[in-house]
Amino acid sequence: MTESTNGTPTVKEAIGMYGVWSTGLRSEDPARRGEIAEAAAELEELGYGAAWLGGSSAPRHAGPLLEATSRLVAGTSIQSIWQYEADESAAGFAGLESSHPGRFVLGLGVSHARLAEQYRRPYSALVTYLDALDKAGVPAGRRVLAALGPRTLELSGDRAAGAIPYLVTPEHTASARELLGDGPLLAPEFAVVPEADPARARALARGHLALYLSLPNYTGNFLRLGFTEDDLADGGSDRLVDALYAWGDEERIRKRVEAFHRAGADHVAIQVVDAGARDDLPRETWRRLAAVLM
Repeated sequence: MTESTNGTPTVKEAIGMYGVWSTGLRSEDPARRGEIAEAAAELEELGYGAAWLGGSSAPRHAGPLLEATSRLVAGTSIQSIWQYEADESAAGFAGLESSHPGRFVLGLGVSHARLAEQYRRPYSALVTYLDALDKAGVPAGRRVLAALGPRTLELSGDRAAGAIPYLVTPEHTASARELLGDGPLLAPEFAVVPEADPARARALARGHLALYLSLPNYTGNFLRLGFTEDDLADGGSDRLVDALYAWGDEERIRKRVEAFHRAGADHVAIQVVDAGARDDLPRETWRRLAAVLM
């Protein structure tokens, strides 16, 4: 993706090497608005380049973060194409682009058959959705795709700024980079467990992994990466868990995050998995990680 005609940075340039992935930052609870604004401002101060909003987020969820900051990029990770119509997405994008130029990224994905009643021919539906966004004026360079398999990865390079794969390994990143080439953005999510005890860390990771082991899009990708059906059984083998999650102290986590960059990632979106609720804001862990990453 090249620099936009108005001189704003590309997505790759704007988001830097590190971001956070969080469900809590998308909360619509009015009582949490101040907490979210404070967290976003601190993330920017700590040096994170982007906040990726978990769940099926929409542009409206990014607004409070952008209002509370001056440089931080906010992106949906991901917005389900089945939940939001393309014209609705385009209108939301246009509103944020008007008020916060160059700071919102529309992350899109096809979700899962179990979660979307109308799930049919997902790849074709995604192409149709991108066609509609083109017509509505959403630039290809300001959207990214939650791509796992080769076809969608190729699409992310051809019709978007790049890919934001979720629940992957450095080996996936290396193959994705080879397929995409040097230009497109490659920004995997990576989950970290700030727990030194192996049994406890793996238990926390398995609690997080349980949902994804029921979704064929993910299990199929694990099998493509060389894991076996045995690795997927009983909550996931230690081999699978240790590949998908970084656990331990900050230095150990730093080394695992750096492995993604060595494999070809431009940016890593760090998701903290701990004993708290999924929509908590793990601000202390974000601070500790920033101290060793930035």
